Amino acid sequence: MSGSDRLKPAGSGAPPSGAPTGLKLTYDDFVLFPDDGRRHELIDGEHYVTPSPNTRHQQISGDLFALIWTYLETHAIGRVFNAPFDVVFSQFDVVEPDILYLSNERAAEIITPKHVRGAPDLVVEIASRGTRKRDETIKRRLYERAGVLEYWVVDPETDVVRIYGRPPDGFDRAIELSREAGDVLTTTQLPGLELPLARIFRE
Repeated sequence: MSGSDRLKPAGSGAPPSGAPTGLKLTYDDFVLFPDDGRRHELIDGEHYVTPSPNTRHQQISGDLFALIWTYLETHAIGRVFNAPFDVVFSQFDVVEPDILYLSNERAAEIITPKHVRGAPDLVVEIASRGTRKRDETIKRRLYERAGVLEYWVVDPETDVVRIYGRPPDGFDRAIELSREAGDVLTTTQLPGLELPLARIFRE
């Protein structure tokens, strides 16, 4: 399945094709969604379902996680997690980013035994044909208003990474890096870490 489906709260019968106007699902509904191998998220009370990721998505996700994790082994400034791991911004907003990084300061405040309850410092989403538009619009706006400091959209189809940084009033226009240009990704959230796009998008 690609795109999104609106569903009634769990327990209200078989999922319909559309939900009544104005109905918002909550975290209580979210925890009852099936464990079916797909990614279930709530954004402003709307239920979004994403299919299981493909091979290249998983390779990129695994490599990025490993590179950041290795960096943090020698720079003990925070913690990195990969999906599936819930990030709860509000009772109506629950997402599962592909990768998220928390500085030690934020981690002490928002990590719980079950999930993250608040805004990570850095969020990474790996786009697919079914999620690209959502990642660049609905999710970007959610992460911006929630207080995420930096957001990366990694696009395996174009070998491009778009980086949204946070000046005082919210995300700035994206900085676009490409494998073709030989770009290297760096971030103030992880000082000294260098991620060549040729490594992120290796064949």
